[in-house]
Amino acid sequence: MNPLLQRLQPYPFERLRALHAGVAPAAGKTPINLSIGEPRHPTPPFIIEALARGAATGLANYPTTRGASRLRETIAGWLVRRHPPARIDSETEVLPVLGSREALFAFAQVVADPSRPGSVVVVPNPFYQIYEGAALLAGVEAHCVNADPAERFRHRWDAVTDDVWRRTQLLYVCSPDNPTGNVLGLDDWRRLFELSDRHGFAIASDECYSEIYVDESGPPLGALGASAVLGRVGHPRLVVFGSLSKRSNAPGLRSGFVAGDAKLIDAFLRYRTYHGSAMSAAVAEASIAAWSDEVHVVANRALYVAKFAQLTPRLAAALPCSVPDAGFYLWAATPGDDAKFARRLYADENVLVLPGSFLGREAAGVNPGIGRIRIALVASLADCAEAVERIVACAARVE
Repeated sequence: MNPLLQRLQPYPFERLRALHAGVAPAAGKTPINLSIGEPRHPTPPFIIEALARGAATGLANYPTTRGASRLRETIAGWLVRRHPPARIDSETEVLPVLGSREALFAFAQVVADPSRPGSVVVVPNPFYQIYEGAALLAGVEAHCVNADPAERFRHRWDAVTDDVWRRTQLLYVCSPDNPTGNVLGLDDWRRLFELSDRHGFAIASDECYSEIYVDESGPPLGALGASAVLGRVGHPRLVVFGSLSKRSNAPGLRSGFVAGDAKLIDAFLRYRTYHGSAMSAAVAEASIAAWSDEVHVVANRALYVAKFAQLTPRLAAALPCSVPDAGFYLWAATPGDDAKFARRLYADENVLVLPGSFLGREAAGVNPGIGRIRIALVASLADCAEAVERIVACAARVE
């Protein structure tokens, strides 16, 4: 067996199952699961219809790893519309992938060089655990950078020493951030690009939550848009990961993209050719339909906006929290230990949430997830409202 597998920590949901082992939730209360970021709004019918059309005509041939040119052109067109003044070459700067998760993991295997002494992959903290696992299985260390609650959970990139940056081969950035909802601004991107230029590391920008935001007039700034505004021709050492899972309520479609620096895309394509990750014609057809339409995305956002507007004040009165910059999570402070609170909430109210400490690691003497829970507002408004009432009731008993 690969000895690096032993370095992997239990996945957050494995820890959640262990936390609730032996607990019998209160009888008579319908279970409500807000622990996982799995969208539950209906998948638009036109995407399902496109999937069926693609399946009817496109399953007789092996798909190519590079992906259908029409799909790459559609993704590039969406990126240009969404992130002006960015310019994207669909031939050399875009790859379709089977959801952003597998691509985020695989990219570290391409970029990281374990033969370089002391090599690190820098990750935000708390984080999507795929980043850490990707670093460890690539044979390098993960260096965690804590979110600062005093600055709306902006990560303390300036706390990273020059010695660490010199040994960095890859930086994972999540904007909008999971779990905090923080969005990087232009000054943040300028600083990270300067560090990348100075030390030569690649940046992997995870933007799978980019289309879930509150203000229709102010979509979150993406890395490609920031790069273009700052005059960085060709997106040097930058790749962006996007997905239809959250944007189009299609997590089971397993469809996303990687876009950016042509040299990195070419290296990633070479890896993926051996890895065997090619998108089927059916999924490609559904993806083209999804990336070509914004009406369903606006309607989807409106559902989340309504939940945040109605539920955040009620929850915040018991567990301090605020509407995030983007994404669909509430990052709420708990009375006492977050894991104990989550366990009691399950036992007393049959509501599942994720303890914040399960999403973080101790760094600089602190785990920045301690004392918080992540609440995914993915269920219907009625179910989310019921869950919030139960959470408030549980918090009152703890206090």
